[in-house]
Amino acid sequence: MSFSSLRPFLEVLRKDKDLAIIEAPVDPYLEIAEIHRRVIQEEGPALLFTNVKGSPFPVATNMFGTSRRVDLAFGPRPEQLMNRLVGAIDKLLPPTFSALWQEKDMLLDLLKIGLRKTSRDTAPVLGVSRTERPLAGLPALTSWQDDGGPFITLPLVYTEQPGQPKRHNLGMYRMQIFDDSTTGMHIQIHRGGGFHYSEAEKRNEPLPVTVFLGGPPALIASAIAPAPENLPELLLASLIMGGKLPMVDDPLGGHRIPAEAEFAISGRMLPFERRPEGPFGDHYGYYSLQHDFPVFHVDHVWHRKDAIYPATVVGKPRQEDYYLGEFLQRLLSPAFPLVMPGVRSLWTYADTGFHALSAAVVRESYSREAMGTAFSILGQGQLTLTKVLMLTDQPVDLEQFRQLLTTVLERFDPKRDLYVFDNTSHDTLDYTGPRLNHGSKAVLLGIGDPIRKLPAEYTGAEIPGVDRLKPFCPGCLVVQGASYARDPQLADKLSVHLAETGCEWPLVVLADDADMADGESSFLWTTFTRFNPAQDIYAVSEAGRHHISYGLPLVIDARMKPGYPDELFPREDIVQLVDKRWKEYGIRTR
Repeated sequence: MSFSSLRPFLEVLRKDKDLAIIEAPVDPYLEIAEIHRRVIQEEGPALLFTNVKGSPFPVATNMFGTSRRVDLAFGPRPEQLMNRLVGAIDKLLPPTFSALWQEKDMLLDLLKIGLRKTSRDTAPVLGVSRTERPLAGLPALTSWQDDGGPFITLPLVYTEQPGQPKRHNLGMYRMQIFDDSTTGMHIQIHRGGGFHYSEAEKRNEPLPVTVFLGGPPALIASAIAPAPENLPELLLASLIMGGKLPMVDDPLGGHRIPAEAEFAISGRMLPFERRPEGPFGDHYGYYSLQHDFPVFHVDHVWHRKDAIYPATVVGKPRQEDYYLGEFLQRLLSPAFPLVMPGVRSLWTYADTGFHALSAAVVRESYSREAMGTAFSILGQGQLTLTKVLMLTDQPVDLEQFRQLLTTVLERFDPKRDLYVFDNTSHDTLDYTGPRLNHGSKAVLLGIGDPIRKLPAEYTGAEIPGVDRLKPFCPGCLVVQGASYARDPQLADKLSVHLAETGCEWPLVVLADDADMADGESSFLWTTFTRFNPAQDIYAVSEAGRHHISYGLPLVIDARMKPGYPDELFPREDIVQLVDKRWKEYGIRTR
């Protein structure tokens, strides 16, 4: 099923009893977010709040908060078409009449993709124009008590490359509302919109920006998709929709607008203007701290006469972005072998914030081919921000992380299969590095036949400094000891002791709480959001002329450290308020 806007999608959810309509008055300051978090934790329904304090607009959240709703929003057709397209490449290059005829159905589907200009009379988004205090009454959410203010959390930020308007970018960059006509724009330097803004600054020109809210669900998916840099996101949205995307010219000038959007916020970012933005409780599960970011000056807003304000809430995994990320990886994964021939399959892990951990099944047709493939992966678009990359040539299901890690550890020799690169780029939201946007990377290879049998249960002697321990999977042991503040050298001491006593566990993770080994999601989140490879991997090692040879076991220090931002917890009085009012909301979960 293809949805032209949020309206028919929400209506289908209502008929399926998968949409809760909350008519009780609610506050966009903390209350809506706390309700949302409880519902998504129970895999509950999408939410439509119709009585929002201080705003005439209803708020829709949790629209994509289950795998079922994501599958409903986009259907199987985009994945089927992508698989067919990739599978047909060899037949169609070079094109022959017989090959084209065999793929005529697919080619006809591709002809449906594109943009379609529509008139103002048939564009609901142009129902109301606001130029005075254009952002007044917008029900932007404050999700966490230490957030810097209310944020637009589901913005579709459209920019065009200065001098080349056909090269556009649609990205999702949070927007902190400063006043009724000004917001922050968390447009990161390594994203498409950031490239456009940098080019505008080189020209000393303002960058025109239009922010869409709502529209076809496919627009939201395409804005967050890890697509190649030069793939136009509006065309990707059309592919996901299975039809041409209706666009309308802005009567007040500026960018064209998706005709079925709920809101279109138009303005500009001036060159070299920055303002403190944040903090913000982000999808890594911590606050991203206050930093200077560009300022968005809003000139005017268009919106439907009965506009619905779409929003999301991010925090500790798993949240709504987890389910969208799963869909987008399934959609785009067939294309990876075209760009990187050595890659069989590739996966990034939403539980780590996506960029903190990636893995791939790769080809190893000659010695160390996998290492070359690792460099290729780390050179592709948003994958350049990967912090830890694990590779194997075995046919494992990458979504099953325990299976992947076991496979790698069976084959992993750190003397030749561990590479740590310091002074590299980091995701802006990852604070484990020495400063913003800077950190390190680690590549682990698990190639060929097994070289060891992995232990599954710990039967050794007590380990000095360790209070508790639990196996996570064969070969990986989680240990709990003193906090980093009490004993910052504990990981180093552990690596020396375990090497001297012949520890048979190739990987040991030092954590603040060993119970994180109980679940795959908790292990991934705790481990990979709390260490920087160059500083926090410990092993007995030897420095050669050009490479460090690491011994076993590897000890990863995944404890909280000074300078890390605070973990996200809701404010207790808001928890009590929602407890008290829960029956008023009338929400049914499982």
